[in-house]
Amino acid sequence: MKQLPLFFVSLCALLFLILNVTAHAAPAANVKTSVNRAESPDRVKESLVLPYLFSSESMGLNFGVGGMLNGYYQDQMTIGGTVFGGDVSNAAGGGVWNFLLPSTERFYLSVYGMMGYYPKQRAYAGGAREFIPVSMPLPGSNNSDNTQYLEADGSSNWFDIKLEYALPIGAMADKGLVEYQLKNGLLISEPSGGDWNPLKHGATVVVLRQFNRYQSFEFEEGELDGTIHAIELGILHDNTDFSINPSTGSSQYLSVSHDAAWLDSDNEWTFINLDMSKYFSFGESEYAHQRVLALNFWTGYSPSWDVEYDGLGGQRVINNAPYNEGATLGGFYRMRGYDQNRFHDKAAIYGSAEYRYTLKYNPIEDVNWLKFLKIDWFQLVGFVEAGRVGAEYSASELLTDLKYDAGFSLRFLAAGLVVRTDIAVSDEGSNTWVMVDHPF
Repeated sequence: MKQLPLFFVSLCALLFLILNVTAHAAPAANVKTSVNRAESPDRVKESLVLPYLFSSESMGLNFGVGGMLNGYYQDQMTIGGTVFGGDVSNAAGGGVWNFLLPSTERFYLSVYGMMGYYPKQRAYAGGAREFIPVSMPLPGSNNSDNTQYLEADGSSNWFDIKLEYALPIGAMADKGLVEYQLKNGLLISEPSGGDWNPLKHGATVVVLRQFNRYQSFEFEEGELDGTIHAIELGILHDNTDFSINPSTGSSQYLSVSHDAAWLDSDNEWTFINLDMSKYFSFGESEYAHQRVLALNFWTGYSPSWDVEYDGLGGQRVINNAPYNEGATLGGFYRMRGYDQNRFHDKAAIYGSAEYRYTLKYNPIEDVNWLKFLKIDWFQLVGFVEAGRVGAEYSASELLTDLKYDAGFSLRFLAAGLVVRTDIAVSDEGSNTWVMVDHPF
């Protein structure tokens, strides 16, 4: 989503952003938490119903309403939904997150989805539909041109269901969630991480996710569509001090996704994913509560991905994950200076560094009519990114001709939730993203 006003959308359209994040979040597993603010000593149930509007170059002006309930049935559980529409676009979505299954202490169920129709959907794809002439790179490949895309109005629907199990080790040895105590948005209770020993420190979560995607493109000459019904099995070990806004420690996530071409899925494919982050604290300064260097490394490989050739040397991809899954770069998580899902191939590598500077100054701290937002701090962030997709998993392929971008971000913590606006610049232009949660 681009060109959105920060406060109005990030807070009034919070449900829309949360739904958008959960469709593309990485990793799929997360630490189950209970956040208690010193400024709100009596834990209260949260509810919100608010109208919102946003405008983007592709979607135009849209109006909607979102609502959410938190802590009404279980402290960590959220229920929410949203609906919006514009001149062409319309969408509705909702879900339940982090529902602790009855008679269990560690099994959490989340079910969420969204159905919508959007103008000018763009996909840097097409190499699996027809043979691409030998003189042209495959769409979305590292050497492809940013004019090699499909664009048309169409539907984009998705539905996820995931079951997570909080292992009884480390910080969750006695309880299936981690309880954090905050003052001014900063951790004052014991950190959940420590020395890297999963049996003693950190939180470890296993996830089984079943995810479904359907997308269509309505061209004048006919309609193209695609469907996936896939399963992901993953394990997360988060050894940071505070999983929502880490300042020290590390995290690792390993997963395998597979689509067996069930039902009306287009292809059978497999994808392996590794995501690792490390955080270094430089402590407090005259103007900052925290100064943190955050590093991320991500890599993925699809062993099923293959290429077949016609008699003229033209290429066509088979047994591949779709352009918006698998070894994909570009968008609001990785390579933010490029369009969403700009690059995709058999393999990918990515690295990022962020310098996060949490200000002591809070410009709205004494504004009474904004206190309901519960904004504890603002954070200035500078970041750089590098990444590459390739046709094989090798150093000679993935460590040459890398793509680069750099940018700036403004973030804030609202009632324990990080909201960010990122501006990034690359050799293909610039992008602005408004999103919930740190990218890593």
